[in-house]
Amino acid sequence: MASTVTTEPSENSAAPSRPGYGQLLRTRGAWTFLLPGFAARQPFAMLTISIVLLVQHTTGSYGAAGAAAAVTGVSMALFAPYSGRLADRCGQRAVLIPGVLVHTLSGLAFTALALAHAPLWALFAAAVPTGASVPQVGPMVRARWGVKLQDSPLMSTAAAFESVTDELTFVFGPLLATALCTTVTPAAGLVTEAALTLVGGLLFAAQSGTQPRVTGTGHARVQHVSALRVPGVRVLVVAFLGIGSVFGGMQVSLAAFTESIGEPGLNGVLYGTFAAGNMLSGIVCGAIVWKAAPHRRLVVGYAALALTASALWTSHSVLVLAGLGLLVGMCIAPALITGYTLVEGLVPAGARTEAFTWLTGAVALGQAAAVTVAGQLEDRLWGGAGFLVPMAGTVLALVTLLALRARLVTRPRNRTVARGVGHRVPVTVD
Repeated sequence: MASTVTTEPSENSAAPSRPGYGQLLRTRGAWTFLLPGFAARQPFAMLTISIVLLVQHTTGSYGAAGAAAAVTGVSMALFAPYSGRLADRCGQRAVLIPGVLVHTLSGLAFTALALAHAPLWALFAAAVPTGASVPQVGPMVRARWGVKLQDSPLMSTAAAFESVTDELTFVFGPLLATALCTTVTPAAGLVTEAALTLVGGLLFAAQSGTQPRVTGTGHARVQHVSALRVPGVRVLVVAFLGIGSVFGGMQVSLAAFTESIGEPGLNGVLYGTFAAGNMLSGIVCGAIVWKAAPHRRLVVGYAALALTASALWTSHSVLVLAGLGLLVGMCIAPALITGYTLVEGLVPAGARTEAFTWLTGAVALGQAAAVTVAGQLEDRLWGGAGFLVPMAGTVLALVTLLALRARLVTRPRNRTVARGVGHRVPVTVD
């Protein structure tokens, strides 16, 4: 829904210029991968908070809990792009099935070790395969939309819809994990995460008819050049690292804050408020026909994110923290949506699943670093010191965006369509 398409007025006038969610969801075959895809990525939003709550319960240390969650996040960030590359080359089903099985078994092993009060190094050893095998369902769903819609104006709506779906998981996931860990047993969050991963992942893998086709021609091999070689993707990785610092910093700091006031059950509510703001602003972003270029929107939206995240550490009450969390969440969705849709203009079709996994991996890596640092700050400094992490992460990423924003400008030469409509696809931004 970006501002560019001026060369094809016939395709961008009246109704086609404002494709809606209803039209998107009526796409033939979409529901066959949307429903299992939603179930399969729900555990992603439960994993970190479940690890933090379980390890903090068994060790009494937020630093140890943050470190264990960080190992999981770093492992996921390092392996996710390779998972995406394999999915582009070998097919999603071939990557998903073994990944789902490994993740389920390693997650259950981590839970058993934590409950047995195993040493921290043993938890780290179990966290590595747990993180490395996290199914990259979100990028795979985005790639399937690309197959279904190709150059349709609905691609912009699909990008917004997927970001909203991601945020919806971050509304329900932390709430569910926190409720299970605080009212049932500290291990219930990870056990449920493993079960959902197994069932949802296998159901999603079974929908082989909608996955992108894998070809073995020489032309296909050319398209499999690493997405990280695109300069704009590297800039987006830095931006998404900053977004990950917000997720990780808030998960640890909110848990510590609610524990300090004797209301640990409020953790899920506060984090859910943050995620709800994210989801609501994502819905709005998907309904707007933007006039500004996407790289400019990303810079402006990121500046708002850095500003609101910088105020978190000043809050000392539940109501103030909830309000600031809502604002921070409302600023994250526009940055996520614009970043993901910039991939459509920057990366060849044969490398987009990999590009999407680089971005999700960057979020996980930023989240991993944030939970580690925030956990240490909460243990060693004052309560709420962990909120300094989102401020630092977003400000540093904003400086990078401002310095390298020219690399995010999409150009017709990056597109696979070349029939005199080179300016058409950049319209499929959010």
